[in-house]
Amino acid sequence: MPALLLIIVSLFNELSAPAMPPALPQPAVEYVKSEAMIPMRDGVKLYTQIYAPKEQEQDELPILFLRTPYGVTNPDGEFTTHFATTFRELAPQRYIIVVQDARGRHKSEGQFIWNRPVTHRDDPESVDESTDAWDSIDWLVKNVPRNNGRVGMLGVSYPGWYVAMALVDPHPALKAASPQASPSDYFMGDDFFHNGAFRLSPSAELPYLFDFDPKTNAKFPYDQVDVYEFFLDLGPLSQMNERYMKNASPTWNSFMAHATYDEFWEAGCTLPQLTEVAVPTLNVVGWWDAENLGGALDLYARLETLDKRDLNRLVVGPWFHGQWSRGPGDRLGEYEFGGDLTAYYQQKIEALFFARWLKDETAEELPEATMFQTGSNVWKTYDAWPPRVGVAPKELFFHADGELTSNPLAADEKSVATYVSDPAKPVPYSKRPIQGFWQGLKDSHDPRFDRAGRLWKVEDQRFIADRPDVLNFTTEPLAEDLELTGAIAAKLFAATTGTDADWVVKLIDVYPEDYPDRPEMGGYQLMVADDVLRGKFRRSMKRPEPLTPGQVEEFTIDLRTRNHLFRKGHRIMVQVQSSWYPLIDRNPQTFVDIPQAKAEDYRPAEQRVYCSLEYPSRIEFTVAEAAASGD
Repeated sequence: MPALLLIIVSLFNELSAPAMPPALPQPAVEYVKSEAMIPMRDGVKLYTQIYAPKEQEQDELPILFLRTPYGVTNPDGEFTTHFATTFRELAPQRYIIVVQDARGRHKSEGQFIWNRPVTHRDDPESVDESTDAWDSIDWLVKNVPRNNGRVGMLGVSYPGWYVAMALVDPHPALKAASPQASPSDYFMGDDFFHNGAFRLSPSAELPYLFDFDPKTNAKFPYDQVDVYEFFLDLGPLSQMNERYMKNASPTWNSFMAHATYDEFWEAGCTLPQLTEVAVPTLNVVGWWDAENLGGALDLYARLETLDKRDLNRLVVGPWFHGQWSRGPGDRLGEYEFGGDLTAYYQQKIEALFFARWLKDETAEELPEATMFQTGSNVWKTYDAWPPRVGVAPKELFFHADGELTSNPLAADEKSVATYVSDPAKPVPYSKRPIQGFWQGLKDSHDPRFDRAGRLWKVEDQRFIADRPDVLNFTTEPLAEDLELTGAIAAKLFAATTGTDADWVVKLIDVYPEDYPDRPEMGGYQLMVADDVLRGKFRRSMKRPEPLTPGQVEEFTIDLRTRNHLFRKGHRIMVQVQSSWYPLIDRNPQTFVDIPQAKAEDYRPAEQRVYCSLEYPSRIEFTVAEAAASGD
C-alpha cells in the first residue's frame, strides 16, 4: 500500500508584471503521495515520489516530471519545496506530479557520475541520463493510474540538464520539455570553466556536493568567512587535493586532469548529442544567471539549427540562477523589475506552455523569443534571437585617457593604457567578505550570503573602479536612448610582459549622479554583460599557446547576447582587468599547466591595452534600428 500524504496547494499570486492584468486565484487542490522504486534497464532502481490530485475521479491527467540530484525531499523528509517553487502555479491546474532522485543520489540506487556522457548510441547495453529518462517515462505512463499518456519535463540547472538529456532520444510520451538554465558545455561557458579560465569557487564546492556522500548535499568546509582570503591562503591549486580533496574526488581530479578542451569535455558536451527537435521545448534562463546563461543560450541555438517544425522557444528574464522558479519576483539586489516577474513567467508563459501541449488547452502560441529588456523593464518579443533584422552594428573605441567614443582615434593620440596585474593581489569579483558560491543561498536574511551566488552580477562596480589594475573606458552622457539588442564582443589589442594573461571585460550602465527616481542609485555602475578569456586559448581551446612578451595580439572576448536599454543621460562603461577572484582562479601569468603550478610560477606582469588606429581596441554590439514588439 503506498504511503499517503495530503498536500494542499492554495497559491494566490497577483500578477504585477508590466501591462498584464492580475491573475485569478487558483482553487485549493489536495494531492496524494505514493512512492516507487522505478527499475532501469540495467536493474538499478530509482526512488520516485508521485503526487496525484485526491479528487482525480475518472479524469486522465498528464504527468509533470522532475529529475534531480539534490534530493526530492527536504531535511525533514517532506516534499514541500518544489510545490512552493517549481510547481507553485502548475499544481493548482491539476497535474500528476512526479519527482525522482537521480541515479546514485539520495534514495536511488546505482552510481552517480557528474556530467555522465551519452553512451547508449555506441553501446546499446550501457546506461546514461538519456536512457534513465526514457525508462522512467516508460514506467510512469504504463503504471501510474489515470494518466493521459503525456509527460512534460522541467527543471532548473542540473535538473534542467536532465531535461536536455531526455531530448537526446525522447520517449514518445514526452510531449513538452523545459530545460531551464541547463548547462551544455562545461568548458566553454557554464559553471566550471569559461573560455578556458577555471571557475575556482564553484568548482571547489561541487565535489563536496556530489562526490563524498551521495545521500546528502554536503558543503565545502571553509574555515574562513571571506573565501577570497581562504583561496589566497591556500596557494596553488595543487594544495586543494593535499588539504581537502585527498585525491578522493573524481570530479575535482577530472577538472585538474583536463585543463584543455580535450576528449573528456567533448564527450560530456550536450550539444552534438542533440540531433533533432521532436518535442516542443521551452528554454529559460536569466540575464544575470551567474552559472548557466551561456549554456542555456547555446542549447537554444543548437536546437534552433535543428528545428524544422518550429517547436523551439526561448525566454530570458532579468533573473539570477533559478529566480523565475523561486523568487523573489520583483527585484534582484538594488535592481527593481517593475513587477512580480516570477508570477508573470509562471502564470503567463510556463503554465500556458504545458497546458497547450499536455492538455490541448487553447493558448496563444508563444513567440520565438520572449526577452525582458533591462534598463526599460519591458518584455519584448522577437522572431529570432539574436535578431536578424531591425538591428545595426555599432562600435565604441577605447582611448588611453579613459574615453569611450564612436569616433575613430586620432593618429597622434596616446595609444596605450597600462596596468600591473599581480597574482598576489587579484581583483575581487564581489565586495568582500565574499561567501562561498553556493554555501549560503538559504541564508537569504543575511545579504553577505546572497552576494556570492546571486547578487554579485548586479553589484555596484564602483567597489573596484578605482583600483590601479582595472581600466575604465567611459562615454559622455548619452544624448538619446541606445537599445542594445543582440551579440556583444570585446576586441582587445593587448600585450603582456608575461607568457599568459587573463582578459576580463565588463560592459556597464553608469547611472546619472542626479537620479531623482531613486537617489540612492545615483552614479550606480550596473554590470550588463561580462566574461573572461584565458589568453593562451586565444586561437584554440584544445591547443594552448604561450604569449610572446611584448608582442601585440588580438583577443576576442565573447560577451554573448543581451537586451538592454541604455537610457538618455546614462553613460556606457567598459572595464578591463586580468583577475576576477576567486570566481576565476589566479593565472600565474607564466605559461604552465596551472593545476601543477608552483608558488614561484605566479608573477606580476604589466598589461598593455592598445588604443590606436593600428590597434583599435573596442567593444562591438548590435543596436535596434526599430522597436521590436513589446508587451
